Amino acid sequence: MENRNAIIAGTGMYAPPKVVTNSYFNELLGEDVDTWLRNNVQIYERRWTGPDESTADLAEKAGLMALENAGVTAADLDLIIISTDTPEFVSPSTASVVQNRLGALNAGTFDINAACAGFVTALDMAAKYIKVDSQYKHILVIGAYNMSKFLNLKDKKTVTLFADGAGAAVLSAIETGNGGMLASVLESKGEYNEWMGIYAGGAKTPVSVKVLEEKTQLLQFVHKFPKELNPVTWSRMIKELCEKAGIDPDDIARFYITQININAIHETLDILGVKHDKAEYVMHYYGYTGSACIPMALHQSVENNAINRGDYLMFIGSGGGLAFAGALFKY
Repeated sequence: MENRNAIIAGTGMYAPPKVVTNSYFNELLGEDVDTWLRNNVQIYERRWTGPDESTADLAEKAGLMALENAGVTAADLDLIIISTDTPEFVSPSTASVVQNRLGALNAGTFDINAACAGFVTALDMAAKYIKVDSQYKHILVIGAYNMSKFLNLKDKKTVTLFADGAGAAVLSAIETGNGGMLASVLESKGEYNEWMGIYAGGAKTPVSVKVLEEKTQLLQFVHKFPKELNPVTWSRMIKELCEKAGIDPDDIARFYITQININAIHETLDILGVKHDKAEYVMHYYGYTGSACIPMALHQSVENNAINRGDYLMFIGSGGGLAFAGALFKY
């Protein structure tokens, strides 16, 4: 088992057809937010789901594409892991819904919620299942995000940034070779757990008429996070992962980093001494898609032939909680 590893066999993504441009928010909020969005976070437009589109719809479509590109059937899957903090239901799992829709009769299922660090966390988990247990040969990992359903349309801090989409990857077992996951790390800064989130609908604050009137079931930025938090943490994690693998940051062919703020990504790469064009960006036309942004960026790289087999790929995610996840793969 010591040579067994998990390679990224195929990828997929899906974004709903509804395009919401920055000019929509100029009218909605009665002020020019387009200029700020373009200059500061470089979001020009985003996709939102329609009233009849759910998280499972997004995940299903991204998953189908990943299966096709991996040359794997749904019946071949041993496990489906979905990362989302906008689930289909509080219970049961979104993964169980998607498993049924795909016809993945042989697959176990579960969801994880590590907020926007969720896809990288799920990628880490899936790779480790494959590395240590020979019964797992193909695992479908999906990051799905349907945050438009939880936005306060009057809150400029959130409504202009967050968007919907899903990205997926099929991890498959290899028995020999040096490809696959080389190193990973999970961290948390739980002291920030009340700084940003959706604070109703769970056991502490069940949904009620009062809650609905107060709109506390919607996404809230309660406190402003320290500006340096992500770049300092991301760059440190990248250095640690590279050290574990015996490579330098500049050896990385492509960086996939949480897409909420392009300046934070640039600052991270500056700390590492790496050119900005080594990162993949999807926020420009898809907005901030949380747990979906990293697999969407990965699929975009594959579609654009921006990566090749044998390349080193670095995945760094962070999100509410706070949760951080990093994984280094040889593609």
